[in-house]
Amino acid sequence: MEAGRQCYDLLVIGGGSGGLACAKEAAQLGKKVAVVDYVEPSPRGTRWGLGGTCVNVGCIPKKLMHQAALLGGMIHDASHYGWKVAQPPHDWGKMAEAVQNHVKSLNWGHRVQLQDRKVKYFNFKASFVNPHMVCGVSKGGEETLLSADHIVIATGGRPRYPTHIEGALEYGITSDDIFWLKESPGKTLVVGASYVALECAGFLTGLGLDTTVMIRSVPLRAFDQQMASLVTEHMAVHGTRILRGCTPLRVERLSDGRLQVTWVDLASDKKDTGTFDTVLWAVAHCVSWSFFPSTPRTGNENQGRAV
Repeated sequence: MEAGRQCYDLLVIGGGSGGLACAKEAAQLGKKVAVVDYVEPSPRGTRWGLGGTCVNVGCIPKKLMHQAALLGGMIHDASHYGWKVAQPPHDWGKMAEAVQNHVKSLNWGHRVQLQDRKVKYFNFKASFVNPHMVCGVSKGGEETLLSADHIVIATGGRPRYPTHIEGALEYGITSDDIFWLKESPGKTLVVGASYVALECAGFLTGLGLDTTVMIRSVPLRAFDQQMASLVTEHMAVHGTRILRGCTPLRVERLSDGRLQVTWVDLASDKKDTGTFDTVLWAVAHCVSWSFFPSTPRTGNENQGRAV
């Protein structure tokens, strides 16, 4: 055995829902278990803690932001039931702080659960040396060898940027970033027709933001299309602008800091432009969230939906 190598019965690569469940169950059965987890920062520099997509950039923050939007809708409706309540402006920063603090508490909770079950947690990026050994590299460049009788890969996936579109990577964000923004995204263009795209557009509209969804072909392609039509019709009625049959060509930053997007209508071949504060790419995602879009009055982790 190499000097310094640590040996386990089971090594799990990936600290999301699947990886953590696998590790804790094996430990409960008396096995010596380790979990390796590392988050590569997004192109915008966003990073997060243990728990995977659902906890950090998926189900949990998404549901909390939908709840914020639903509360705004209830305040709007209250006057019809005799409540004389003024519609206050929404404070994105306050909401984001609360959501992020809750997520961080879940990160800590997962670490405590691993410790309680005597599961060793390593925060580094791992690569295979052979079928039963990985080499982990810490942020400081220090290498650690881990070996195990069995190794489970539970790494989930990340959103994809359409790098063939000029300015997409330089100026756009994805669902990896939207939940960790300190300030409101403002007027937003959501590019994509997946449920990730429609969920994000739904809560942004519900929070009072000017939101446009650009769809290349059909919404929610893998879902029942009658239901998909009902979802997009509901979103349009409650304030989300839907651009159908369009695809972006380029994104440019203007002198005032806003983003100018040029797109083409695929049916007429006509080009058009629009100005936005934020462009959110949701054109392909490698992980699944658990619910369909739920627009209020307005509006890991292994399956993916593309436009």
